[in-house]
Amino acid sequence: MRPNLVNLFFAAAVLFLATACFWSSDREVSSDSPDEYIEESNTSAPQSKDTAPASANKKKDEGDFKVEHLEVQTPRYIEIDRQVKADKLLELAAEKLNRTLILPNDIVLRTKDCKEVNAFYDAGERSVTMCYELMEHFFRTFKSTNVSDAKAYAKMSDAVRFVFLHEIAHALIDQYKLPIAGNEEDAADRCSAYINLKELGEDGVRAVLAAADAFEIESKQSTNSKRSMADEHLLKEQRFYNSLCMIYGSNPAKHSKFVSSGYLPKERAVRCQGEYERAVDSWVNLLEPWRKN
Repeated sequence: MRPNLVNLFFAAAVLFLATACFWSSDREVSSDSPDEYIEESNTSAPQSKDTAPASANKKKDEGDFKVEHLEVQTPRYIEIDRQVKADKLLELAAEKLNRTLILPNDIVLRTKDCKEVNAFYDAGERSVTMCYELMEHFFRTFKSTNVSDAKAYAKMSDAVRFVFLHEIAHALIDQYKLPIAGNEEDAADRCSAYINLKELGEDGVRAVLAAADAFEIESKQSTNSKRSMADEHLLKEQRFYNSLCMIYGSNPAKHSKFVSSGYLPKERAVRCQGEYERAVDSWVNLLEPWRKN
């Protein structure tokens, strides 16, 4: 993989949560996935009602996002890791996150070679880890569909963005002791989708869509087994449709081609706007006491 490009994309993935800045680039668009239907326009997504009370009591801030650097053992990741450290990407992310969220305890952010394709929140260590193997996996997953290197790199970046927020959601659920009625993995997916779609415009749409594309590709490359059926994560196929539903629900008029093309069944589409609005309202209310300013 090209270290400079991987570094650039990872930087965007890590930093965007706290800054809520758009990261835009000229991208080529293929015709083999729903992303051909993302239309650049000035039409903003319909706003769901933010029901959190303005006078909600703020919590006491007793922790910070902190950075831990571990020595990389895998030779092909050494240059990427060096650049992450030299540019202080995690330090900048932690600083900006600390301006945004109140924490009851410290949470460690790290990148490392994990010897497996993974990203995870460890409740015992209170840490969020993004594995270099996951980035490589996403690149290879998208390349398996015969797209160009540039397209695969771009979609890798977007998918990593979605996963990073998914793991941050797990950390917040644990640290804030949030009441999650249902599957926590699905709740973390919807938290990531909520932040991407409500805060980050077209870049956020691309992040959720890249995750959906990865779920679809992976579902075709593997067969469901008893083990996968028992896993706490939803099936890849379900995560694919849930992601499309959140995008469509954020603005049905803008993303109507998801339905007309057949990517999203009409029977599901009629419920998507309600699903999206409930997800946004839930996360706005859950996080309000923990937001600074």
